Amino acid sequence: MDAGDLGHFSLLEKIGEGGMGRVYKARDKRLDRFVAIKLLAEGRSTDAYRHARFVQEAKAASALNHPNIITIHEIGEQDGRTFIVMELVDGKPLNELIPRKGMRLPEALRIAAEVADALTAAHAAGIVHRDLKPANIMVDAHGRAKVLDFGLAKLSVPALGADEATRTLAVDQPLSEEGVVFGSAPYMSPEQAEAKPVDARSDIFSFGLVLYEMLSGRRAFAGDSAIAIMAAIVRDEPQLLKATPASQSIVARCLRKSPADRFQSMTQVEDALLAAASGAPSAPQQPSIAVLPFANMSRDAGDEYFSDGLAEEIINFLAQIPGLKVTARTSAFAFRGKEQDIRKIAEALGVRTVLEGSVRRSGNRIRVTTQLVNAEDGYNLWSQRYDREIADLFDLQDEIAQAIASALQVKLSASPALFEQYKASLPAYEALLKARHYGRLGRPDLLPRAKECYEQAIALDPKFALAHCEYGNYFFSMALVGALPANQALPMMRSQAQKALALDPSLPDGQAMLGVVAACLEYDWKEAERRFSLAMARDPVPVNVRLQYALFCLLLTGRPAEAIRQIELGLHEDPLNLDLRLNWAGCLASAGRDEEGAEVLREVLELNPAFVSAQLGLAGLHVLREELDQALVYSEEAYALAPLAPSAIGFPAGLLKRIGDPRRAEELLMKLQPGDAYGIPRGLAAYHWVLREFDAEADWLERAIDQHDPYGAAYLRLWYGRALRSTPRWAGLMRKLNLPES
Repeated sequence: MDAGDLGHFSLLEKIGEGGMGRVYKARDKRLDRFVAIKLLAEGRSTDAYRHARFVQEAKAASALNHPNIITIHEIGEQDGRTFIVMELVDGKPLNELIPRKGMRLPEALRIAAEVADALTAAHAAGIVHRDLKPANIMVDAHGRAKVLDFGLAKLSVPALGADEATRTLAVDQPLSEEGVVFGSAPYMSPEQAEAKPVDARSDIFSFGLVLYEMLSGRRAFAGDSAIAIMAAIVRDEPQLLKATPASQSIVARCLRKSPADRFQSMTQVEDALLAAASGAPSAPQQPSIAVLPFANMSRDAGDEYFSDGLAEEIINFLAQIPGLKVTARTSAFAFRGKEQDIRKIAEALGVRTVLEGSVRRSGNRIRVTTQLVNAEDGYNLWSQRYDREIADLFDLQDEIAQAIASALQVKLSASPALFEQYKASLPAYEALLKARHYGRLGRPDLLPRAKECYEQAIALDPKFALAHCEYGNYFFSMALVGALPANQALPMMRSQAQKALALDPSLPDGQAMLGVVAACLEYDWKEAERRFSLAMARDPVPVNVRLQYALFCLLLTGRPAEAIRQIELGLHEDPLNLDLRLNWAGCLASAGRDEEGAEVLREVLELNPAFVSAQLGLAGLHVLREELDQALVYSEEAYALAPLAPSAIGFPAGLLKRIGDPRRAEELLMKLQPGDAYGIPRGLAAYHWVLREFDAEADWLERAIDQHDPYGAAYLRLWYGRALRSTPRWAGLMRKLNLPES
């Protein structure tokens, strides 16, 4: 069949064919768009095994939302025919684009990096492709790579939300089985060729074969038959590749016979490719910038909130420009008050340019001076002084950002919405800046002032959606620090999010806030996932949205690999964000990667020795190793820094009792009364965990869950919950969270 109808799709022409079925160009008559439809080969629809593989391909690809992975729109059946509807890529498969002598190095490394990023996302979701080859990589008309054909992917079907029938099939007829060879012979790993179990490192070997072919124009292993090629993969070494030393090294390490000798993750491959690309003479470099906090030159030192706000708004504006890497505020502002060379700051933040500035405010006028510095040589690329009326502040912010974009030769035409964003009244905007300033100082005595300023901003401009958003997040932060019970804070957060979205439905923070409420107040994980999907549908995704999604949805539902991926994406934009790093460590530990988590925590303490949660994290890891003396050192430092924090009390109390100092332990334990006060159950759970009294620990964690304490629920996914998984109490704890036992 080369044409006809399939439901509301008109099949126009066959554009490809493979072992699983034919691919057609089609028109979606409902949405009036062209799509690609993959139709399971005729005569095989009743083959349960092939049908399951076909469905698996759709599930595997649809579980991934990545610009370098083919987008799956839907899967359907009609008249006994199963089909997948996917985006139609205007381009050619990579195998048709590789010249006989190989591709130019910059182009090969760029495409390889995009493929590596796609595989990184797949691996983070627990998916191993197992059939990576040039024919399964499309390059569209803009040069962007798209990985497709997940028909042989190895994955955990239940993790992707399969229904019970598919789960049963996955058990009865395993889609990945030892002793069966899967894949295309020229691009198999040695373990695939020998029908051994595979993991993500098998894709790394196949990736090396693809990169070898891109650079040389020939396959790494040849033979007269599939058996001969597979034997060569297992036994032989490929012919020496003529390329730069960095490129040779990447390919050679990918093609090591033993998985243990290869790169251990696609993230490592990506890093190596980026390093190799930086040494390629014609490789394009992405424009990048960090905006440092503007110096407050006003007579009133209290005007720092205003100079900070101006710099932050410029960051927010620049972050919307496609193709420009912008360091997030947290990392850029980490250098406040530190006399460091611009080049060292740029190196730490991974950017090529740095914007410095100062603000002088006098009455109704402001003077802003700015200079854009090339970090490579320290010379100014552009500088300007602006004298304006305070009423012209918003126009001034736009003008400065546009001048920077022009200096960096970045086009703004692709983002007209940048200039259509809501402009609040100036008094309301100033009130919001003050609220941010007070909230970020970290002083409990200033939190009421922050609340007053949020309320003032909303009263002055009720249509100021961003003020509602930030006010809602204020309530959540109060719950996290224990200043307000979560069952009071979360409804307030929901109310502000709903008001913000009613004013501006596009705000990602508003959707993310409702995702947090669904997760932490209602334990409604489907709604949480839906809200976070909406929050992350637009680029760029705010770093705080990635963190909330990782911690309060992915981690709590037992998906640490996906949580790690989201946090790593956030760290790419905000490398010095200590909250990101702290939760990165927690997710690593949740994935069983304790030593990596410990290393991250040590790095956090190097940057901020007073970070209490990092102290407690290391204390917990030492408890796991029965290194009680080291654990006590960290926990007592945490208690000295935060003597009212429940966990900072529970840890040293439990450790003191274990090492034989019950008097001091009892003195501390008295501070965790009354036990039903908000946050206290979490501290008592930590106390009993240290003592290995897991039944009592479970009792207090149940109370923490009843309090909707977000950290209490998170404890179950960290090391505190490991021992509980093997006890009868685990099932009850999961039921309280509306989660399955696994």
